[in-house]
Amino acid sequence: MEEKVQKAIQDDYPDDFAWCYGCGGLNKNGHHFRTGWLEDRTVTIYTPLQDHTAIPGFVYGGVIASLIDCHGTGSAALALHRKNGHEPGDGAEPPRFVTASLNVDFIKPTPQGVTLKAIGTAEEIHPKKWKVHTEVFADETLCARGEVVAVVIPSTFITNKK
Repeated sequence: MEEKVQKAIQDDYPDDFAWCYGCGGLNKNGHHFRTGWLEDRTVTIYTPLQDHTAIPGFVYGGVIASLIDCHGTGSAALALHRKNGHEPGDGAEPPRFVTASLNVDFIKPTPQGVTLKAIGTAEEIHPKKWKVHTEVFADETLCARGEVVAVVIPSTFITNKK
């Protein structure tokens, strides 16, 4: 049975914020990354498609960077949502974040055909800014590390508000 995130923060994003190519549930061509809790850490589980090839047998690094990016913003949303007394699926609209900075270190080539697991920890560095440290594993092999600084999305980002 394929492992998956049961309660993802992205499932609770309103339609205005559900279009991200990485984690937007409404983007039919996107990756549909889903981030949830794994005890006190965060997790995103994803199996890259064959099209996500860098060279035969290995995943394109841009997909890994996208995974770390969306895992970071999703983790920040989870952490602030929990700080505000909520959990995914409880009916409360979660905060939404955008990436202020993204740093990715590729440790080992990421093999194709393996489910990836991004594991993260979030730390508040300002009431509207969180830093998320992420490690990406293919099975038990650490393939990449990343850091995302995520900020609460400004209201000016909402272009289709009525």
